[in-house]
Amino acid sequence: MIRAGRLYRALGLLRARPLPDPAAGSAPPSRRLRTGHPQRRDIFADLEKDILQFYKKLKEALPGSDWTPMRITKGLPPERADVVIVGGGVMGWSVAYWLKALEPKRDTLRVVVVEKDPTYSRASTVLSAGGIRQQFSLPENIQMSLYSAFFLRTINEHLGVLNEPPIDIQFNPSGYLFLASEDEAAKLEENVRIQRAEGAEVSLLSPAQLKKKYPWINTDGVAVASYGLENEGWFDPWSLLNAFRRKAMSMGVYQCFGEVTSFTVSSIEVMTPEGELTFSRIKHVRVQMPNSLEYQPVECALVVNAAGPWSQKLAEMASVGIGPPDTQEGIELPVEPRKRYIFVWHCPDGPGLDCPMLVDTTGVYFRREGLGGNYLGSLSPAEEEEPDIQDLEVDHDFFQEKVWPCLARRVPAFESLKVKSAWAGYYDYNTFDQNAVLGRHPLVENLFFITGFSGHGLQHSPAAGRAVAELIVEGKFKTIDLEKFSFKRFVSGEQILERNIV
Repeated sequence: MIRAGRLYRALGLLRARPLPDPAAGSAPPSRRLRTGHPQRRDIFADLEKDILQFYKKLKEALPGSDWTPMRITKGLPPERADVVIVGGGVMGWSVAYWLKALEPKRDTLRVVVVEKDPTYSRASTVLSAGGIRQQFSLPENIQMSLYSAFFLRTINEHLGVLNEPPIDIQFNPSGYLFLASEDEAAKLEENVRIQRAEGAEVSLLSPAQLKKKYPWINTDGVAVASYGLENEGWFDPWSLLNAFRRKAMSMGVYQCFGEVTSFTVSSIEVMTPEGELTFSRIKHVRVQMPNSLEYQPVECALVVNAAGPWSQKLAEMASVGIGPPDTQEGIELPVEPRKRYIFVWHCPDGPGLDCPMLVDTTGVYFRREGLGGNYLGSLSPAEEEEPDIQDLEVDHDFFQEKVWPCLARRVPAFESLKVKSAWAGYYDYNTFDQNAVLGRHPLVENLFFITGFSGHGLQHSPAAGRAVAELIVEGKFKTIDLEKFSFKRFVSGEQILERNIV
């Protein structure tokens, strides 16, 4: 057994041993240096080796004890990591899980997830309406939905943790119902053709068929409707986020609550056919601890930007978009926060248990919330009416003036209802084409993106997280080819527009 006095004396000797100061210079050598191939010795590596050996001896001498002679601040991230994921929402934790699931050998990758909000009170994930649908216009979005639906059906096979209760995400398979006016009918029918070609089960309904299936709907102004027959509905966002998080941590992922405030970046200028370009690499991530002056620089190989609505700000820390205008270095990540409201109301005479997630011709959407005559829904505001993003206060006049008239027109029972609660959350809104940004930045070689989903991120998180992890581990997309969503489209100026944004 090691006595405490001996430990303190040993540590005193360790502290007293001075380290060489590179800035102080050194005395002239007393003898001529030999040429040839000398044996290299890194004093810092040797010191680290000695300390690790010291810890090993302590552990052997004090079995079962978590005592350490060094003061360690709880919650600090490790000093080194292979991958630092900035953003602990469902996207960040999905990437973390898939990195560990796909690593070629157990404990190959050291992965750290950094989240600045330990309460998740402002997190886009938990403030979402929780829907999942196949009814998109882009094949890649449909493919991500189909994969995510499969993942959610078999979630316990993926995210189940030994000796913990089975995961229940409270999935409600009531489907999505899109209504289209005469002007939008051809577009909706074309969307359904694309969805069916990708393997989605979607039916088209005439106004008469719609009225027969849902007698509570007023079909005025409806030319055609589409309804998802399977793999559509809604679920509890927090349950999915927490399932990813628990599973990833059980596989060795580090969780850290703190804010990334800066990067240490190294750069090199290279002459290319397009002219001189500056290529960069992130070397350290500076993590500021909450309610503290303490911070931790984390040396890393890769950084994943999963910061959602705040991902543009994070990208700027890595010099993305701060170059001269009209140059590749000046192209910023076009993702910004957009505030969206969600309202919950009570209507005892409203639609019954067969109520789907209905998306009206006006853009207003709603669904059933539980079994007690409660409903949840809202509307995305017009571009010129975007609310202030400085806080998450709810504008209740928005419901009275914009949402309720549309609800009452489509569902006469909603003429009489009572708003029970409301909240606001942020979309990570891609102002360029309302679609995801996935993959590596062309100039910051070790910076990867998973952001910009513009409201459909939660439902695509299993597929998108796997795609980014495949790109990191395998060097390419394998399950679904999502190269179309790379940052390069901002350089070429080619938009990839998604028609079905809710």
